[in-house]
Amino acid sequence: MTAPVLTRGLLDVPGSSLADHLAAHGPMPDVDLHALVDRAALTGRGGAGFPTAAKLRSVAAAASATGRAPVVVANGAEGEPAAAKDAVLLVLAPHLVFDGLALAAAALGASSAYLAADPALLPGLARSLADRGDRVGVRLHPVASAFLAGEESALCAALDGKAPLPRTKFPPVRERGVDGRPTLVLNVETLARLALVARGSDLGAASMLVTRRMEIAGTSWVDVVDIALGTRLGDVLRLDDGVQAVLIGGYAGTWVEAGRAADLALDRGSLAQAGADLGAGVLAALPADRCGLRETARVVGYLAAQSAGQCGPCLNGLPRIAAALDLLARPTPPPSGLLADVRRWSGLLPGRGACSHPDASVRLVASAFGVFGPELALHRAGRCTARTGRPFLPVPGGA
Repeated sequence: MTAPVLTRGLLDVPGSSLADHLAAHGPMPDVDLHALVDRAALTGRGGAGFPTAAKLRSVAAAASATGRAPVVVANGAEGEPAAAKDAVLLVLAPHLVFDGLALAAAALGASSAYLAADPALLPGLARSLADRGDRVGVRLHPVASAFLAGEESALCAALDGKAPLPRTKFPPVRERGVDGRPTLVLNVETLARLALVARGSDLGAASMLVTRRMEIAGTSWVDVVDIALGTRLGDVLRLDDGVQAVLIGGYAGTWVEAGRAADLALDRGSLAQAGADLGAGVLAALPADRCGLRETARVVGYLAAQSAGQCGPCLNGLPRIAAALDLLARPTPPPSGLLADVRRWSGLLPGRGACSHPDASVRLVASAFGVFGPELALHRAGRCTARTGRPFLPVPGGA
């Protein structure tokens, strides 16, 4: 593996104080944010990759149509168990996030702004916030440690003092979010990159934070790096004979066979050819001594338990698929027709949920069946190639 292409943008700051921040990046200039993000073609770094300029325009239009001042929310609700990028960013470079939040609030004429994050991060963020003199006051808000807590409608509900559960897609939060106001929700990394773009840095939109998970000489390795978009994945992860597959995008992502993954570029176009997406910025290299079916079954069991339980696909479909996958992941002949049942159930779920949670879950299952098909055949014959049962992917509760 050659050295990954690291940028100097987000994480290479000698300290997290405001003085350190200003010494590294300089003061924030006056800019036309709407025109700037359009030219930069900045996309969201929270998972969906939606164009930031389009989000800004839609919230501005909703505010103009309703006559209500909008709300801006920095989303640091990193419910993805395999990810660490948002937490690392908020610890090492909180002022870039606050800069981006102030920029977005000023551009929209927002009346209030929030930063939602893990409760453990709030004391440090409060100290950073106290050093600043932003015109729009920022309120810090703790988020639940749940997979769906960062879904934007669930986050808006939490900020309104309600249960952090996704709601129906209409009206969208850009029209009616926090306090019934038009609401712009951006991932904390997206806001940090806004701050870099505003300062004229070509690193702002041209890279992304990635959480790497792998094993090196039998030791687990997890870190967060800033990678130039378009970098070859084989230059980001060590993909030798000790790796069988890569999970790209996190638990709402896709398994890709290691040999194929190595030559993919870290951009949406290249990854789409393999049915993958950057998602939550997770790249996990599955060691060859693990069972990919067992790892997938553990994750899907967790995802089923994390559903909001508000619609049929999550209330009934996901638990049924998770239970069946648990049986298929065992090295023993499964009940007749179980694999066909899982494929059929998976085909019924997409597009029918209140949010994208069931769609993402069955996409993960489908990719596992494709990449670990030979292992599935061995399991039906009562065999498994795994040499250890030690879990690789983190699952809260240790499932």
